[in-house]
Amino acid sequence: MGRKLNQAINSLINMRTTEKLLNTFIVSLIEQIGSDGRVHGSLNINTETGRLSSRRPNLQNQPSLDKDVYTTRKAFQASPGNKLIIADYGQLELRVLAIITECKSMIKAFKDGGDFHSRTAGNMFPKIKKELDEGVLLLEPSKDTKNSIPLLKDKYANERKKAKTMNFSVAYGKSAYGFAKDWQCTLEEAEEFVRLWYSDRPEVKNWQEKVKKLAFERGFTQTLIGRYRVLTKHFIEHDKKKILHGLRAAINTPIQGGAADIVIAAMVKLRENSAIWNKGWRIIHQVHDEVIMEGPEQS
Repeated sequence: MGRKLNQAINSLINMRTTEKLLNTFIVSLIEQIGSDGRVHGSLNINTETGRLSSRRPNLQNQPSLDKDVYTTRKAFQASPGNKLIIADYGQLELRVLAIITECKSMIKAFKDGGDFHSRTAGNMFPKIKKELDEGVLLLEPSKDTKNSIPLLKDKYANERKKAKTMNFSVAYGKSAYGFAKDWQCTLEEAEEFVRLWYSDRPEVKNWQEKVKKLAFERGFTQTLIGRYRVLTKHFIEHDKKKILHGLRAAINTPIQGGAADIVIAAMVKLRENSAIWNKGWRIIHQVHDEVIMEGPEQS
């Protein structure tokens, strides 16, 4: 009885997952195909952080590779005779964070190159760091080492996933309570993960506290190029939830907004580059830190 009940629950979960994939991605795309056989979405520039968003349909929101069971991503193809090129800045927001906070460990990790999230896991977890130092664990494949030595991302996939989540979430002010809820662990365990992350990045913590204090006093925050985001509405009322939201926005906007400024500047430069334009290349989409272009195969 118990086994049949588990199978039924699992089938129900799979059905709901399938239904969401079909309605969110496949059906919505089919319904909005134009007369030319292509889907023409819109990019919205009026966002709070300045990062472009996509709508009608949301072409920035497609299933990740591991969840793309219907290979929806293969539906995105260049027209005959053309090809697609994706220019990806790669962890741009974390790079912006490293620069504006002058975080020594993050800057070193980016200069050293390789898998940034594995490096984070290696610094966060003493056991992993010990194995890396002893040479019985590798950050990345190397021609000079034996194939029998495991990679961090394989042996400690769960720890690396936690490190990746921490990299993007702690930077935006997510609390230990939020991690405990997501990971279904105790608050004490989540607090220890957060402590480990900050212990290697004290500059980030100091910057966050400084920026939140300034935003609360002045009522606004700024991106790298000085673009303002007014936050007064979050602070004028004595509402704890609104204040916390405003403080998170104060540290989120310089990072996400700063990355958006860089990508938009890149898009403008690409559009103004006559050599690229004259060869038939066009910007057809943008997905946060990626610019997608289409042009002739023979070019």
